[in-house]
Amino acid sequence: MARDERTIREAAEQSAAILNAAGMPKMPARVLMALTVAEDGGLTALELGEVLGVSAAAISGAVRYLQSIAIVRRVAQPGSRRDRYEVPPNAWQAAFAHERPIYRALADLADTATAAIGNQDSTAFGRLDEMAAFYRFLDARMPQIMTEWEQQRNRR
Repeated sequence: MARDERTIREAAEQSAAILNAAGMPKMPARVLMALTVAEDGGLTALELGEVLGVSAAAISGAVRYLQSIAIVRRVAQPGSRRDRYEVPPNAWQAAFAHERPIYRALADLADTATAAIGNQDSTAFGRLDEMAAFYRFLDARMPQIMTEWEQQRNRR
């Protein structure tokens, strides 16, 4: 079956829009999805610019952001000054695990705020207490979720 490039590009752009709505900056989301659907596993900055119809500066900032969250890596091309960018194996897992310290920090800050409020009958206290409990739950469950994912991925 031949690749349907139009459908693939539409799915990539829609996925990027969802990632953007979830908080990822727009250009990194578009670059990530362009790399994800790249048949040969990666693209140069020039190729990304052509695929997405954007400037080299936009690509540079996007890949820097994606590298900072460990979801894209730069690979030197032998005999070329151009680097290639690709989504490494386990990138989604790595990016999700990267967020784990944030869960703890948010829970701790919510605890600090509830202590400052003091009044357990306060509606703000209740919201913050629930926030802390939710992020502690995520933090506690993350190792088990990652283990389950590894097991499932290995069965695929």
